[in-house]
Amino acid sequence: MKKRVVITGLGCVTPVGNDKETFWQNIKNGVSGIGKVTRFDTSNYQTQIAAEIKNFEPEKYINKKELKRMDKFVQYAVASALMAVEDSKLDLEKEDMNRFGVILGTGIGGVETIEKQHEILLTKGNKRVSPFFVPMMIGNMGAGQISIILGAKGPNTDVCTACASGSHSIGDAFKIIQRGDAELMLAGGSEAPITELALSGFCNMKAMSTRNDEPEKASRPFDKDRDGFVIGEGAALLVLEEYEHAKNRGAKIYAEVVGYGLTADAYHMTTPAPNGEGATRAIQMAIDDAKAPLEEIDYINAHGTSTAYNDKFETMAIKNVFGEYAYNLCVSSTKSMTGHLLGASGAIEALVCALAIDEEFVPPTINLESQDEELDLDYVANVGRKKQVRYAISNSLGFGGHNASLLFKKIL
Repeated sequence: MKKRVVITGLGCVTPVGNDKETFWQNIKNGVSGIGKVTRFDTSNYQTQIAAEIKNFEPEKYINKKELKRMDKFVQYAVASALMAVEDSKLDLEKEDMNRFGVILGTGIGGVETIEKQHEILLTKGNKRVSPFFVPMMIGNMGAGQISIILGAKGPNTDVCTACASGSHSIGDAFKIIQRGDAELMLAGGSEAPITELALSGFCNMKAMSTRNDEPEKASRPFDKDRDGFVIGEGAALLVLEEYEHAKNRGAKIYAEVVGYGLTADAYHMTTPAPNGEGATRAIQMAIDDAKAPLEEIDYINAHGTSTAYNDKFETMAIKNVFGEYAYNLCVSSTKSMTGHLLGASGAIEALVCALAIDEEFVPPTINLESQDEELDLDYVANVGRKKQVRYAISNSLGFGGHNASLLFKKIL
């Protein structure tokens, strides 16, 4: 018998809010978190904008000694994890911590640490490189640090599948509980890629928006004037829990996780497969996994990056799966507000789906001023919508052809 899996806790650090409540209020209201880069001089960069975290106070969650040994992506992850556990109202002293695991996804891990320590190597020599350099920058350390701080001794791993990392982490955690290998899992993603080196690389790929004079309007999924994605940073962690365990302790349940699809394009390093073929199979796999009726799926949180290929091929994938029913779906991209958080994006968007189901509200795609003629679905343009959401899908499509779809259900 497969176990049922539910979401009982949410925590996040994002460009539009450093807690669940602020984040969700701003997402519902269509608030953009994108602005000029403030951390370094971008005057000679093609792209000078990003979705930065504002007013984050890591000392609220991590002591100063440990902070010095954590890259920003780990700090964001730990803070989000602690908020998610608090939100779940779990009493960890009463839990079997051998049955509590952690999976955290990250696309590029501690890139800021790599840059800083490389500069020290070049300017001050090898003996001045920090002894904490390696454990600070490696991608698995987010999951490692969370487990150390909480004492979670169950399944613990790291997922690195580019922009699908957060979704794969949640999907893998879902399957771990479903098959009975844990009762509780913290799962999600974290990313801190707003650095000189990372921004340079993405700029030179010609993949990012150069709408530098109107940062808040730069991320415009499905709009005919879109010109690329906007890089963002942050984290989201979800407490996944076996249903009977959650019910027995009287936990609030946001939504049930019921389906997970994961496929490969096997096509190109950065360009999605033609006609959304890989994404089509991931969405269908998640629906088949859940045995969900198509006509009860109400909302899709699209990967929706604001790039020419993604928006076109993801729309095609949705039509491939749903046929004419695709026109009855609400489809929105919250990246229009948060920017693209790379390995954390799927986790942020899973959190959005859980709240959309729980609060019966579909968030908007902002900046959708002139919809691309090829893209003809209901993208919930500019203003969110009060609506019952019975099932919601979150799509994540990463470089390397990694595709992930998660399917969530309202518990009635």
